[in-house]
Amino acid sequence: MILEIKIPSPGESITEVELASWFLEDGALVQKNQEVGEIESEKATLPLIAEQSGKLKILVQVGETVRVGHVVATIDTSVEVKETASEAPSGTTTVTAPPKQEARVPATEPEKVPAQISVVTGTAKETSTLYSAVKATPVARQIMEKEGLSVEEIITGLRKISASDVKQVMDHRAAIQVPLQKMEASREEERNKVSQLRKKISERLVAVKNETAMLTTFNEADMSAIISIRKKHQESFVEKHGIKLGFMSFFTKAVTEALRLYPAVNSYLDEGEVVTPKFCDIGIAVQTDKGLVVPVIRNAEILGLAETEIKIADIAARARKARLSIEEMSGGTFTISNGGIYGSMLSTPILNPPQSGILGMHNIIERPVAINGKVEIRPMMYLALSYDHRVIDGRDSVGFLKTVKEYLEQPSNMLFGGQSPEQILLEI
Repeated sequence: MILEIKIPSPGESITEVELASWFLEDGALVQKNQEVGEIESEKATLPLIAEQSGKLKILVQVGETVRVGHVVATIDTSVEVKETASEAPSGTTTVTAPPKQEARVPATEPEKVPAQISVVTGTAKETSTLYSAVKATPVARQIMEKEGLSVEEIITGLRKISASDVKQVMDHRAAIQVPLQKMEASREEERNKVSQLRKKISERLVAVKNETAMLTTFNEADMSAIISIRKKHQESFVEKHGIKLGFMSFFTKAVTEALRLYPAVNSYLDEGEVVTPKFCDIGIAVQTDKGLVVPVIRNAEILGLAETEIKIADIAARARKARLSIEEMSGGTFTISNGGIYGSMLSTPILNPPQSGILGMHNIIERPVAINGKVEIRPMMYLALSYDHRVIDGRDSVGFLKTVKEYLEQPSNMLFGGQSPEQILLEI
C-alpha cells in the first residue's frame, strides 16, 4: 500500500508553505510516527510525520514552495521495517543499547560510565568504549539507588542518537582539528533564500514602525534582592520543582502585578476601540535559528514562580525545535524580551502587534550607585518599555515601569499588591 504524505495546514489564512528540510534520504526506511521532514510558513514551522512504517519516496525537494494539501512524499507500507531499524539502508547510523552494567552512582564523586556504541554503516561494524563524567543531584541519586538504576541506564534510556547528532559531532571534530593558519583575503559571498517566516517577521517589524506611535521609556533596577533569593534558595527550589529558579519568572510576576495597577499598558486598538483584557497573556520572546518567535503563557497572573519557570522552559525548548503551534504564539497581551542573555546593555524593543507594550530586559552589570548618600557597587539592570502612545499615556507608561522596578527590588511586595509586609501589618 502506498501512503501519501501531504502538506498540513499551518493556519486558516495560509495556502502555501516552503519545504524546509528532509530528515531522511530518498529510499530510507521510516517507522510509524517518525518525523521525516519539516515545512515552514510565514507563521510557524511544522513537522511532517510518517503515519505508518515503510519505505520513503521523496517527491518534492527542499526549498520548493508547495500548496497546502499537496503530496510531497509517499511511504510504501509493504516494505517491512523492524522496530530496531536493523535493516536501515547503507549510510545510516544504528545505535544499539549497551549491556546492563552493575555500577551504581556513588554518593559524592561523579561516575565514569562505559558506553558501548555500535555504529553500522553498510557491512562494516565498529565498537568503541567512551567514558564521560556524569553528575547527578542528591534527589536523583536517591531515586536511582532505590530503583537499582545505573547512570548508563539513565543516559541510554533518554533518547536515540539521530543523524543530526552525529553530524554535529563530526563538524565539531573537524573544527577543532583544523590547524591555525594565516588568514588569506577572500571575496566570496554566501547567498541564502529568505524564509517565509523571516519575511513575515520583517513585514511586521516595518509595519510597527510605520503604523504605531512607538515611544520608549527607561529605568534601572537593583537586582541585589533577586540575586540573593536565587542564591539562598536555589538548591531547595531545584530539589522540589526540578528546575532552576531564573530571572524571567520574577519579571513575569512583576509585569502581571504592574499590569493590574496599570491596565492601559495591557490594552490594544481594535477597529476604533480600545480593548483592555482582564487577564495577562504574557509573550516571551525566544531567539531561534529561524528567527524571533514569541510563544505565549496564558493567564500568567495566576501562576507562581515555579509554574512560570516550568512553562517558560517548556515553550522555549519547543520554540528552538520549531515545535510550537500557531495557537501557542497568538493572542498575547504583553511581551517580555530579554536581550541581556546576549550581552545587551540597552535597547529599544519593537512592539509585537497588536499589543501596545513590550518590556526589554538587559544584562546585569555591577555599577557604582548612590545608596543613602554613599557610593556602593550594585548589580544593576537597565529596563526599557516601548509602548504605543496612541493607547498608553506617559503617566501610565512611566508609572508601570517604575512599579516593575520597585517589585524587582522588593520582590516580597508582589505578594501584597505593592505594599510592604510592614504596611499590611500596620494597616497603613
